[in-house]
Amino acid sequence: MQFALLIYESPEAFASRKKDEIDAYTGAWRSYYKALVDAGVYVGGDPLQVPETGTTIRIKEGKRRVQDGPYADTKEQLGGFTVLELPSLDAALDWAARCPAASYGAVEVRPLAPDMKRRVEE
Repeated sequence: MQFALLIYESPEAFASRKKDEIDAYTGAWRSYYKALVDAGVYVGGDPLQVPETGTTIRIKEGKRRVQDGPYADTKEQLGGFTVLELPSLDAALDWAARCPAASYGAVEVRPLAPDMKRRVEE
């Protein structure tokens, strides 16, 4: 079963990405990534650019509405995602707890929906 780990980070975590040197947070991410790969559970994933680079689109009354930047002004913003192949939700929660962002932000664990994907691809 595949699970997405949705990584929510604080503004400070996003700011640390601009540093050239490897800080403790980046080092923790390197170790975590290596552990995922070594365990054979890593399927894919990527960090996202800072929230201010996002654009949200909605269709209201037949008209396209575009909003720059993050929609919600919250403490943490979506910073990236990781997809893992694991046997259970408990295993996914164990890996999410090891994620560096769990200590500085939040990690949402959500099963992928392959049945819906198959319906869309038909």
